[in-house]
Amino acid sequence: MSALRRKFGDDYQVVTTSSSGSGFHQQQAPAHKKKRQRFVDKNGRCNVQHGNLGSETSRYLSDLFTTLVDLKWRWNLFIFILTYTVAWLFMASMWWVIAYMRGDLNKAHDEKYTPCVANVYNFPSAFLFFIETEATIGYGYRYITDKCPEGIILFLFQSILGSIVDAFLIGCMFIKMSQPKKRAETLMFSEHAAISMRDGKLTLMFRVGNLRNSHMVSAQIRCKLLKSRQTPEGEFLPLDQLELDVGFSTGADQLFLVSPLTICHVIDSKSPFYDLSQRSMQTEQFEIVVILEGIVETTGMTCQARTSYTEDEVLWGHRFFPVISLEEGFFKVDYSQFHATFEVPTAPYSVKEQEEMLLMSSPLIAPAVSNSKERNNSVECLDGIDDIGTKLPSKLQKMTGRDDFPKKLLRMSSTTSEKAYSMGDLPLKLQRISSVPGNSEEKLVSKTTKMLSDPMSQSMADLPPKLQRLSGGGGGGGRMEGNLPPKLRKMNSDRFT
Repeated sequence: MSALRRKFGDDYQVVTTSSSGSGFHQQQAPAHKKKRQRFVDKNGRCNVQHGNLGSETSRYLSDLFTTLVDLKWRWNLFIFILTYTVAWLFMASMWWVIAYMRGDLNKAHDEKYTPCVANVYNFPSAFLFFIETEATIGYGYRYITDKCPEGIILFLFQSILGSIVDAFLIGCMFIKMSQPKKRAETLMFSEHAAISMRDGKLTLMFRVGNLRNSHMVSAQIRCKLLKSRQTPEGEFLPLDQLELDVGFSTGADQLFLVSPLTICHVIDSKSPFYDLSQRSMQTEQFEIVVILEGIVETTGMTCQARTSYTEDEVLWGHRFFPVISLEEGFFKVDYSQFHATFEVPTAPYSVKEQEEMLLMSSPLIAPAVSNSKERNNSVECLDGIDDIGTKLPSKLQKMTGRDDFPKKLLRMSSTTSEKAYSMGDLPLKLQRISSVPGNSEEKLVSKTTKMLSDPMSQSMADLPPKLQRLSGGGGGGGRMEGNLPPKLRKMNSDRFT
C-alpha cells in the first residue's frame, strides 16, 4: 500500500501568470518540475498498459479482425502488404508446380502439345498468369485450357481464396480509415476548469466546442472523478471512480453542440467536492475525466472525445470569457478567447464550511430545529402510550379510568410545551420574572398588565390639568371616559389604538 501511495503521490506546483491589462490568468507548469502521472492525457489517450497476460494473449486471436483494426497504421500496412505478397507467391507456385508435374515447361514451344496453361514455361510466367487472373486483367496471351482438370480446381480455389483475402484486408483498411478518432481532433476542451459562483451556488465549470460545421448528433457528456482513497476496512483504492453530476437529472448533459458550451457541476452536499476549499486544493490529488460522445453527422458513426483536468488545472475564483457575439445576420464565435478566464470574487471556503458558518451566524435556527425535534418526539411518545393503552386487555383498560386519558395527557403536554416555547418570544424582563421561583401564572399576567398600562398613565400625565382633574374625579377609567367630551373620547380612543 505504501508503494502505491508513493506512486500516486507525486505532485508538482503550478505558477499563475497574469497578463498586464488583459484581466485574464493562465496556469503553466514549470519545465523543471516533474509532472505526476495522469490517467488520461489531455488528448484523450489513456495511460494504461496491460502486462503479464500469459496465456490470455490467445484471446486476441479469437477476435482477429478487431485486433487488426486496433493496431497502429504501420503494422496495418505491413500486414496488408505481407498478406498479399505471400498469397500471390503461394498461388503462383501452385501454377508452376502443375506445369512442372505435367511437363509443360519442356514442351512450351511445341505447337502440337496442349499445355495446362498456355505460354507458361517458367516461374515468372506463372506468376504473371496468376496476377492477370486475380486482378481480372486478362491480356489474352496466357490462358487455361480444358485439358487440365487440376488447373480448373486450382482456379476455383484461387477465386475463393482471393475473395476472402480481399474482403478481410480491404474491410480492415476501410474500417481503419473511417474510424471517427480523427473527428475528435476537432472537438475542443478548455485547457483549465474553473470554480466560481453561478446562480448563487459554487460551481465547477469547463468549456467544450466543435470546430466543424457538421453537428454532433445526440451529443452527451459525462464526468468521472478519479481519486485515491482508503476504505474504513483499510483497503487502498488508487483509482476510485466517482460520478460527477453535470445535469443528468435535468437533461443538461444532452448537448446541442453548435457553439461552445460551458458545462457546469453544482457543488452541493451530494458532490464529491462538498468539502473542497481553495486551501485544500493545494494538498488534494484528483483527476477529472471528461467524456464527450456523439454520432458524427456525415458518417453516422459514434465518436468519443476525452480529456482530463488535474487539481493543478482547476482555477479557483475564475470564470470563462464570453466567446459569442452578434454580428449582422449571424452569431460569431471567437475561438481566441476559448481558453481565457478572468478572476471573480469567490469565497475561499468549501460549501460545507459556508453552511457551517451560516448556521453559526444564525443562532435562532438551531433552537428552532431542536424545539421542533423535541415536540415531534413528545408527540411520538404519547402516540406510543396511546397505542399501548389500546393493546391492553379490557379489564386493565377499565382500571386505567377514562378512555380519553391519553388524549387529555396529550393536551396537557402540548399546553406545557407551548408555554415553554412561548417563553422565548417574551421580552427579557418578563423571562427573568417568570424564571423566579414562586411566581405563579396570575402574578405574571398582573405584571404584564401593569407594564402595558404604563403607557396609558404616561399619556394621562400629558393631558391639561383640567382634563386630569376630570379624569381623576371619578376614580376609574370607565368614569373618566364618561366625563370627557365626545371629541376627546374619540381622540383618546384613537391614540391608544
